[in-house]
Formats: sequence, C-alpha cells, structure tokens
Amino acid sequence: MRRIFAVLFVFALTVSAAAQDLQKQLETLVASHQGKVAFFAKNLATGATVAVDADKPVQTASVIKLPLFLQAFEQVKAGKLHLDDKVELAKANQVAGSGVLPFLDPGLKLTLKDTLTLMIMLSDNTATNMSIDAVGLKATNQMLADMGLKNTYFYKKVYKKAVEPLPADFKQFGLGKTTPREMAAVMEYIYNCKIDDQKLCDQMKFILRNQQYRAMIPRYIELPDTSEDLSAIGDKIGALDAVRNDVAFVITPKGTIVISAFTYENQDQSWTAENKAEILIGKMAKAVVDSWSGGKVTTGGEVAPKN
Repeated sequence: MRRIFAVLFVFALTVSAAAQDLQKQLETLVASHQGKVAFFAKNLATGATVAVDADKPVQTASVIKLPLFLQAFEQVKAGKLHLDDKVELAKANQVAGSGVLPFLDPGLKLTLKDTLTLMIMLSDNTATNMSIDAVGLKATNQMLADMGLKNTYFYKKVYKKAVEPLPADFKQFGLGKTTPREMAAVMEYIYNCKIDDQKLCDQMKFILRNQQYRAMIPRYIELPDTSEDLSAIGDKIGALDAVRNDVAFVITPKGTIVISAFTYENQDQSWTAENKAEILIGKMAKAVVDSWSGGKVTTGGEVAPKN
C-alpha cells in the first residue's frame, strides 16, 4: 500500500511540474509579445486547463461567426431551417473584406449549407450577412445567454449599420465580443455534439476541419499536407489590423484539446503570414500540444460526412 501511495505521490508531482512548466512557457511567450494576449486551453480528455487572462472580454473579429454557425445547426436540428434551403445573394449583403461572394453577381442562389461553409472556411463576410438573415442575431445571442456565456455577443452584420439598438459597449468591441474561456466553451459544445445529432455534428466538424487559413493554431503542429486528407484541427479565425484570433479543437492520440487564443493592440499590423501575433499563437498552440500530447495530432477520417 505504501508503494502505491508513493507511486501516486510521484505521479502527482510530475503532473504538477508539467503544468507549471507549460504555464511558464506560455507566460514567457506572452511577455515577449508586443501586444496583449488572452488565452485559454482545455484538455477534453483529462479536464486540465491552462489560462492567461482567460476571462478578459476581447474583440472577436470574425471568430464571432462561430456561434452563428452553431445556432444555424441548432435551428436545423429543430426543423426551423434545412441545410438545402435556398439563400439568395443580394447586393445589399455584399461587403468588402474576406470571401468570394462580393465578386459574384447578385441573384445567385446558394444552399444554407454552402453559405455557412463559405462563412467558416473563407470567413466570407457576405456569406455571414446572408447567414444572419437566415438564422438571426437575436436567436444567436439568446443561445449564448442560455449557455451561460455572459460576455459573448454578436452585435450586427459585417460592415453594415445595426438595425436595432446596440449595447453600450458596442463601440469598444465592434462586430462581437467574447472571452477566451467562453469561446472555448462554444467550440467544446460543437466538438462534444451537444446538439445531440451526430450527422449534423459531423457536418459542422468537417467544415471546421477544412478551414483554409492555417497560419495561427495549425502553424507548428500540423506540418503534413492536408489538402487531400482531413485536418486534425477544426478552427475559426478572426483578424483586424491590430487583432489576431484563432479558436480550435485539435484532435490528438491522447484526446482532443480546445485552444482559444486572442491577441489585440498588436504593434505588428502587417497582413502577411509572418505577422508576429500569428506566429505567437502558433507557438502557444505548439507548447500546449507538446505538453499534453507529445506534439502528435491525428489527421484523417472520412473525406466528407455521409449524407
């Protein structure tokens, strides 16, 4: 019995030392960054967490599209919407920024699924406005409130004036606000299939695992070409001149990890893959995955979910 207690004691010390080492690595990375960082990660297999200012309300940029994506699938589950519903491209919804729909002719009809796919994979702003028309911001924000997320809010359409009165903090946050811990909860909700429909969950995760911008969380932890194989990482990015954000689930042989990284007031406001905030997020994600899974991730799976 004494031997068992001794082994357990040594194991607990080892786990504690590893956790402290990871925390120190992250804090060192943050301290060297010319900007501000809020970060949260959770090991879904063990429940372990690591955090740096994880409850700080921050600008989401396009990461706020993730709750809209979830609410769309909630409404599909409830029968209020269908993935094959037609959504028409209207000139009033065409806006600048990321995506391809601003360059296509109005009148084009897409399915709701296609519109949501463009919103996530390409962060298409026009597709986002179309999705808002179909899904609704009121329903999205009510879902977030029902989830107990008190600091996550989607304010308005992208590059459009609000049609309803906005909360007083709108000017501080712009498109949306959240905290790293709360947005991690949204991603965990999706990954753990809390909508209780495996087919729809597979669709959501497949879209997220085909995110086209790979320079933040995936940067140093997924080196093989995933253009013909399913990525281990499903994520939603967001970027403004002084903001770089990425929230992801990372599938590893030792269990899935959720990483929620937000940077703001960044001195480097360049729009290249060598942006220092993007590199920082990549290094922080690598530190977490190295600590919790030995640096290994699990690619592959079905090429596409079955209809």
